[in-house]
Amino acid sequence: MKNLKLISAFVLAMICSANSFASQASDEKKFSAYGIGFYNLENLFDTIHDEGKNDYEYLPTSSSKWNTMKYTSKLKNMSRVLADMGTDLLKGVGCAIIGVSEVENANALTDLCNQEPLKERGIKFIHVEGPDRRGVDCAMLYNPKYFTPENVVLHRYIPELEKDSNYVTRGFLTITGQLAGEQIAVIVNHWPSRFATGAYRDCAGKQVRLVKDSLQKVNPDIKVFIMGDMNDDPFCDSMAKHLGARQEMDDVEEGGLWNPWWNILAKEGRGTLMYNGSWNLFDQIVFTSNLLHKGNKKDYTKLRYYKHNVFSRDYLFQTEGKYKGSPLRTKASGAWLNGFSDHLPVVVYLLKEQK
Repeated sequence: MKNLKLISAFVLAMICSANSFASQASDEKKFSAYGIGFYNLENLFDTIHDEGKNDYEYLPTSSSKWNTMKYTSKLKNMSRVLADMGTDLLKGVGCAIIGVSEVENANALTDLCNQEPLKERGIKFIHVEGPDRRGVDCAMLYNPKYFTPENVVLHRYIPELEKDSNYVTRGFLTITGQLAGEQIAVIVNHWPSRFATGAYRDCAGKQVRLVKDSLQKVNPDIKVFIMGDMNDDPFCDSMAKHLGARQEMDDVEEGGLWNPWWNILAKEGRGTLMYNGSWNLFDQIVFTSNLLHKGNKKDYTKLRYYKHNVFSRDYLFQTEGKYKGSPLRTKASGAWLNGFSDHLPVVVYLLKEQK
């Protein structure tokens, strides 16, 4: 990917090219950088009914009059955000991998990847049709220049209680492959909504942890990214207890998970979606301990975590009215706003020293 040059003590000084950094050290090292992102696309539906799915809200005959013009505009808006993600560090390159949720089907994903500049970058997608009754699925976009997929599995969500035997929701889309010459796994999630009690999301946390553990059993060196709209904040039991994602980097056990978003919400008061004027941070990317540095020494000889951010651009926010400062949605209260999503994206950056 784009080359980065790191100065001694890892103090970075940006120069003319927004993607490169200058070194004041005599033994200059070069690094490759990679962006890993997640974005809830807020109901990316096409205009065609899918048999057996409750997608009637997104048809031309619905009260929302979801027609070709609105769908085309939604595709354009989504592709704009997806192309911009990661460009804070990687100008003109963006993310190597982006997990997405709330997309209807492969048809919508094909239309999305045919939008410029995603098409220009050769972005591809991975999707498995899931059981959600409304028809929304998770998927993963990737740039084949940087990521090579090897295996894809959709692990179904399994209800814990017998009374919930007919309960269906999004599964856990699990992709393994090669990034920067190393094996990684990405698990894309959209956990049960807030209309369900926390027990349903606790169940999701337990099951995803088992998926993670099974991947590590096969390959103890695999680097695992668990991302998605968890419908819970980082400190909720589903994330902190059942998935086991720690708040502080120093508290992460061998093979365990770090949640870099916990302190973004708890200490900085920033989030990815707003409810009643307050931020929540449901959109998270957590990852395994082998992406972290051991001790105080920064070691990028292997793929390592560098930084993270809630991706933000002025165009993503409402600029007036009651909801000023909130993410600008596609539609609200029956009115089409020609916006983006009720969620903001998140991005994690990785570095690896070039040999």
